[in-house]
Amino acid sequence: MWDIFLQSINKSYTESGEKAVNDVSLHVEEGKLFGLIGPDGAGKTTLFRILTTLILADSGTASVGGYDVVKDYKVIRKSIGYMPGRFSLYQDLTVKENLRFFATLFNTTIQDNYGLIEDIYKQIEPFNDRKAGKLSGGMKQKLALCCALIHSPKVLFLDEPTTGVDAVSRKEFWGMLKNLKSKGITIMVSTPYMDEASLCEEIALIQEGNIMSVNTPDEIIAQYPDMLYAIKSPGMNQLLQELRKSELVATANSFGEYHHITFSKQGSMELLLKSLHRSDVEMKPIRPTIEDCFIHLMTHE
Repeated sequence: MWDIFLQSINKSYTESGEKAVNDVSLHVEEGKLFGLIGPDGAGKTTLFRILTTLILADSGTASVGGYDVVKDYKVIRKSIGYMPGRFSLYQDLTVKENLRFFATLFNTTIQDNYGLIEDIYKQIEPFNDRKAGKLSGGMKQKLALCCALIHSPKVLFLDEPTTGVDAVSRKEFWGMLKNLKSKGITIMVSTPYMDEASLCEEIALIQEGNIMSVNTPDEIIAQYPDMLYAIKSPGMNQLLQELRKSELVATANSFGEYHHITFSKQGSMELLLKSLHRSDVEMKPIRPTIEDCFIHLMTHE
């Protein structure tokens, strides 16, 4: 049973006691594609380093596959794959040399586990003799994933794997993760991109080391407490200022070409349109996004 378990994990890097991770408890079931969603500095990498046995928590317990991250770190290291946020392969080695090196570390070969990486490896195989440092961002990403999978791990930890790559590569990468999940691998992935949350089966929203919510993306959206509206008009900056000053509006945040708003108790769509004195306003009710939910939870926390 290769699940992931954290209980009351705390970690501080400073003498002041300011916590990078504050009393975090999580359980990721075996075979799940689980997302840890939050901005830079939220504590995602710290949790990943604790789970992959790279650093020790100040307090609390954590296990991977039933093995304690402190007592059984050697067993865990042999059984997991880890792709850190920064590209960490040997840039002066070629694609093939990097793969062979990581296979050797785990006393295996590329051929032994080729079936697991085949779909990904075929995309980088034409660049076998190119040094890793000369690859594009998307190709580096695929090579790093192959190296993390070369020993057929039971659990895969991916720390912000799509940061710094183009939209097409991001989409391709999530397609790869779904394929890997279908092979029974438990996957825990962190990302600052809120739109990627919906691609996970279950997510945890984290901010300043605190877990704000853990559930499926649909359930988190369903728990959004207010009717949400999108509004736009020429002069969006000025419109945002007007909305935030209005007693009819409870919240107003900018989202791309629209502002997302909720109403106060005395507010309504009709009253707001009258109060703005604009003839060119477009407003419509919308379904909240994970980002809307994150902002709501962050504000109320």
